Amino acid sequence: MRVFVRLFCFASIATFLCACGQSTQDRTTADIVLLNGAIHAVSTVQQQAEAIAIVGREIVAVGDNETVKKHIGPKTIVVELDQRLVMPGLVDAHLHPLGGAIKELFQCNFPFTATPQEIQDTVRSCVEEQPDIEWIIGGQWDSGFFERFELASPREFIDEVSGSVAVVLIDDSGHNLWVNSKALELAGITAETPDPAGGRIERAEDGSPNGVLLETADAPVYAVIPKYSDAQHEAAARWFSDTASAYGITAVKAANIDEQEMAAFQAVDRSGELNLHVATSMQTPYGHRVDPLDYADLDRRRDLYASEHVHTKFVKIFLDGVPTPARTAAMLDPYLPDAEHGDDFTGGDPHVSVGPLTIDLIELDNRGYTVKMHAAGDRSVRVGLDAIEAMRNENGDSGLRHELAHAGYIHPDDIPRFAEINAVADLSPIIWHPSPIIDAVISALGRERAEKYWPVRDLLDANAPVLAGSDWPSAVPNANPWVGIEALVTLRDPCEQSPGALRPEQAITLQEAVEIYTIRGARALRLDDRTGTIEVGKQANLIILERNIFDIPIEDVGNTTIFRTYFEGQLVYEAE
Repeated sequence: MRVFVRLFCFASIATFLCACGQSTQDRTTADIVLLNGAIHAVSTVQQQAEAIAIVGREIVAVGDNETVKKHIGPKTIVVELDQRLVMPGLVDAHLHPLGGAIKELFQCNFPFTATPQEIQDTVRSCVEEQPDIEWIIGGQWDSGFFERFELASPREFIDEVSGSVAVVLIDDSGHNLWVNSKALELAGITAETPDPAGGRIERAEDGSPNGVLLETADAPVYAVIPKYSDAQHEAAARWFSDTASAYGITAVKAANIDEQEMAAFQAVDRSGELNLHVATSMQTPYGHRVDPLDYADLDRRRDLYASEHVHTKFVKIFLDGVPTPARTAAMLDPYLPDAEHGDDFTGGDPHVSVGPLTIDLIELDNRGYTVKMHAAGDRSVRVGLDAIEAMRNENGDSGLRHELAHAGYIHPDDIPRFAEINAVADLSPIIWHPSPIIDAVISALGRERAEKYWPVRDLLDANAPVLAGSDWPSAVPNANPWVGIEALVTLRDPCEQSPGALRPEQAITLQEAVEIYTIRGARALRLDDRTGTIEVGKQANLIILERNIFDIPIEDVGNTTIFRTYFEGQLVYEAE
C-alpha cells in the first residue's frame, strides 16, 4: 500500500509560518534529522555523507552522524535510514503532466501494443459504459500500427463499434489522430478539405478521409472537442503531484502547456497541494508560420499564472514533427523511398525557418524566457542551432540556455555547437532502446540511420548541456524516471519486451545519468540554486530509496522504489 501526504494541514502551515520568524541560519535545532544513510549528494562540495539536518525548508547540515546529531533537539524528528540511499529529488525536464493525468483519469485507454481487435473491443466497451457520452477520447496506437496492420478503412473500422459517438484516438507520438466518421463530420473534414500546411489527411481511393490525420490536419478536430472542466484539470494536477512524489520526482518542466493547465497547477499550488516545482513551457501556435509570436500575450500568461511553485518564464516552439511513418520530422537526407513521397522526401521545411525563429529568440531571450524547441530531425536541429547562434551574436550570452527538444538526430558537425553556443540537448531516454516506436522510425528511415538516435555519449564528451525527460504520455506508459536512468546506461529495454541494444557505444555511466536527472535538470528549470543537489542552504527536496542503485545490477535500476520523498522539508510520500 502506498501513502501520499499532502501539504494542506492548516496546523502545519501555521507551524511553518511561526518558524519563518527565525531564519534557518539562526536556528541550530533541526526539525528533521536523517541518520545512518548513504547520502549521494550529486555535489562538487560533498559527494558522500551519512546524515542530513533540515530546518524548515532548508538543509542546514550534511556530514557524518556525530556532526549532524548536534542539531537534534527535544522536538526533532529523527529518521533512521538503515543505510538506505538518499539522493536529491529527480527532475523530469520534458513531459506533458496534465495531458497524461487526464488520460489516466478520464479517457479510453489501451496499450501501445494493442491489436486492431483489442482497440475495437476497448472502444466498444467505452461506448457501452457511457451510453450518453458524445465524445470518446483515448489511445494510444503506436506509430507503426498502420504499417503492421492493413485496415481497408480505419474510419469505418471504428464506426463498427462507436454508434453515434465521436471517437478520437491519439497515437504514441501525440502528433497524429485516428478518428471515426462522426468526429470527421463534427470537425467539418470532407473529401473536399485540402491538406493543411504541415499536415496530411490520409484518404481512401475516392479521396474521402480514411480517418487518419497527420500533424496539423488534426487541428479541426481539436477545435471541436469539448474541453475538460477546470475541476477535472485540478483533479489531474493533484493526481500528478501524488504520482510524481511516488516516483521520487520533485520538479518537472511541462512542455507545450496551455492556459487551462497553467491555471490548474496554480490553483492546486495556492491550496497547498502541489508537492513539486512545475516549470511551464507555454504553448505557441503549431504549424508553419512566418509572423513573430505574440510576446505581449506570453508576458500576460507569465504574470497571470506564476505562483510559488509554478514557474512561468518558459516558452515552447515546434520546428517539426516526428521521424515515424508520418515522415513529419525535417531531415537533412531523404526518408526511404515510397510510392506516396518518392525518392527524395526529407519531411518538408521546418515549421519556422531560421529568419523568423531568430527574431523570436532575440525577443524572448531579451524578455527573460527560456525556449524549448521541438526538433526531432537533424535539419530542424540545425535550424534551431543556427537561430540560437544568430541570437547570441545579437544579444550576447544572457546566461539563458535554450533547448532543442528530442534532438534525436544530430549531424556530427553540429554536436560541438551545443557547447559552443550554450544550447541544451533535451533527450527522451525512456524510449532510448529497441521498442515499437523505434521500429516505426526504422520503417521510415532505414535501420542504419534510424538506430543513430540520441548521441548522448558524444554530446557529453563534447561538454554539451544535456537534460532528459519522459515525454509522457507520448510513447511511454508512465512517467517512471528510473526506467529512463537504466536505459541511458544500458540502451536496452528495461521491460525486456524488445531484445537488443540501441547504439551501445553511446552508453553513459550511472553517475552521469543521475546527474542528468538531478542537477542538470534543475539547471533547465533555472532552479539549480534551490534544488538538484544535497547541500547546505538548498531546499530539502530529497528522496530515500528502498535500495542503493549503485550497489545493485544496472538491470534492476528501472524497478527502483521510493521509501520516502521530501519536498521543501515536508514528507509528501512514504511507502508502507
